[in-house]
Amino acid sequence: MPYTSPISPGYSWYEATVGERPEYPPLDGDIATDVVIIGGGYTGLSAAVHLAKAGTNVVLLEAHRFGDGASGRNGGQLGTGQRAGPEEMEQELGFTRAKALFDLAEEAKAHLLEFASTNRIEIDFRPGHLNVTHKTRELPDYVKYAEAAARFGYPNISLMDAAETAERVGSTHYVGGVRDTGAGHIHPMKLLVGTARVAAESGAHLHENTPATGIAAQGGKVRVTTPRGTVTAQKCLIATNAYGGNLEPVSAAHIMPIGSFIGATVPLGAASPVLPGGESVSDSRFVVRYFRRAPSGELLFGGREIYAVKDPKDIHVHIRRQITEIYPALRDVEITHGWGGYVGITVPRKPFVREVMPNVISAGGYSGHGVMLSNFMGKLYAETVAGNRDRLKLFEELKIPAFPGGRRFRSPLLFLALSWFALRDRF
Repeated sequence: MPYTSPISPGYSWYEATVGERPEYPPLDGDIATDVVIIGGGYTGLSAAVHLAKAGTNVVLLEAHRFGDGASGRNGGQLGTGQRAGPEEMEQELGFTRAKALFDLAEEAKAHLLEFASTNRIEIDFRPGHLNVTHKTRELPDYVKYAEAAARFGYPNISLMDAAETAERVGSTHYVGGVRDTGAGHIHPMKLLVGTARVAAESGAHLHENTPATGIAAQGGKVRVTTPRGTVTAQKCLIATNAYGGNLEPVSAAHIMPIGSFIGATVPLGAASPVLPGGESVSDSRFVVRYFRRAPSGELLFGGREIYAVKDPKDIHVHIRRQITEIYPALRDVEITHGWGGYVGITVPRKPFVREVMPNVISAGGYSGHGVMLSNFMGKLYAETVAGNRDRLKLFEELKIPAFPGGRRFRSPLLFLALSWFALRDRF
């Protein structure tokens, strides 16, 4: 019987196609280390790799299995820049700081591809990404986006009219957008499994099925408790993104978990007009629809977000409805897999990075740009442990307000806000 995540609904196409997925033993006993990491997604595993390669003794704790959360179940798209567009970042932060953050994101993209290549991780990277809109009145925003990227020295974005958009998407649903030949998509679970392998080979101590039940900073040390032991360390990284709110209340106030769902079809065949170039797509809806064709021909389509776990059978119904809206000819296509997971968002859709208690840094809230940013955040944390915090501080200094309403009302308030935006998307 195939393994299914206890915290994320459905059996994913990624899980079905990842190949061998090694298991790592739970922590059993009390240990001391240099750095303890809580969370075995991209951020935590990447930090473990870079710390271990630098000779740091590191212990990583994951409450379930690596890949059960967003890192193993996301859309796999590599965007450009931060989640907030370059024109928005420039207006808010000024050219110099906005370009520094843009350049870090570009370095993050290059780092991910180089890391996979150097460490022999086959991530199925395919270049090319389309960002499109179904509203003519939004086209000027795409012009501003392309112009801002060009000011930042990024040469890979070009504007598309309706005809080019229809040809590349394989649908007349959209009226235009931009094409980014410097972006693309990957198989996220293959990256995650490979990163865990590299971390273990580098000397990191990895423990699955080991939830952190408490954390305390005292006397210059950090103590993390688990059901079967404790870890005492000099420093701690909390890398739980949408899954660790009860562990760290400061992060919980600033990072909201959103359920995101994806479906996979049977292979469409070489003659299908759907995404003939194999590029990935995201659109301008507030609840973004994102889709792509796998190298083997399946259409992977995501675009539904909710705020509570539902029966996985429900995923297929809603995903089919959205596929049909864009590709009417696929009305009866077989959907073989439907799955979900939770991503962490912040109010301004920028990462939340803070020292939340002495020697404890929390990082998350990548808001849909996590494939490259979360991996790179692990590298920046390792730089910080080694004594260079300058680049991490670019994220720490971002203004990230807490969600309104507190723990009791923030989910209902966000639901109402996003429902309004979803309604606005229709007109």
